[in-house]
Amino acid sequence: MAQNPYLPHKVKILSIKRQTKIDYTFKLESSIKPDNGQFVEVSLPKIGECPISVSDFGDGWIEMTIRRVGRVTNVLHDLKEGDGMFIRGPYGNGFPLQKYKNKHIVIAAGGTGLAPVKSVVNYFYDRLDLVKQLNLLTGFKSPEDVLFKDELEKWSKDFNVIVTVDQGNKDWTGDVGLITEYVKDMDFSNPEEVEVIVVGPPMMMKFTVQEFLKLGVPEENITVSFERKMCCGIGKCGHCKIDDTYVCLEGPVFNYTKAMELID
Repeated sequence: MAQNPYLPHKVKILSIKRQTKIDYTFKLESSIKPDNGQFVEVSLPKIGECPISVSDFGDGWIEMTIRRVGRVTNVLHDLKEGDGMFIRGPYGNGFPLQKYKNKHIVIAAGGTGLAPVKSVVNYFYDRLDLVKQLNLLTGFKSPEDVLFKDELEKWSKDFNVIVTVDQGNKDWTGDVGLITEYVKDMDFSNPEEVEVIVVGPPMMMKFTVQEFLKLGVPEENITVSFERKMCCGIGKCGHCKIDDTYVCLEGPVFNYTKAMELID
């Protein structure tokens, strides 16, 4: 008998880390082995289901950073360590890590868009010898919205990391302004060797990609993720469909040469 693709399995919460008032990172006991950038469907009985990107993973565990935005995530935030939740997946495709080797990689992430690429950053952080250069450019609305503060501090010791906020406060000593303003300052001696990953809100992605194109980065060297559009995860509900493309099946990670045709 064929296995029901909608059937989830229960996983145990190993730890919960508060990132912001509305963003918690859950470490779950799980044997699934996702690709960097894939997502899972998270559910609670009698509550509902929602797609969540896998922000990191290792042997026997995965992590997800979940924002409190609705009925399911509100209840998830009330869970404790040792409690369980249900997942199915992983779904979608991942970032083409092999394509980035021996290249200058620039990762531009806006807000919670940093979560789907966190495992990519960690992958190359542990293997800096595989790339010519690594830059992380990440932006948030305010200092209170900054995710992964410990990781940002760790990464910044070994490669260039810019953390900018739209509006600072009296305690903020970092950069202020939109990500696009910092892309303009980047100097690529050979744009053909630059590989760019852009993940974040739609408007941020649109204008950030345009800035990289102005610097001469070829369209085929830009990768984006449409993780916001996921629903059933298996191409049945049509929620993510743009024209003839099921984002949950062919994405959420797309080369820009394909993604620029999917603007809806």
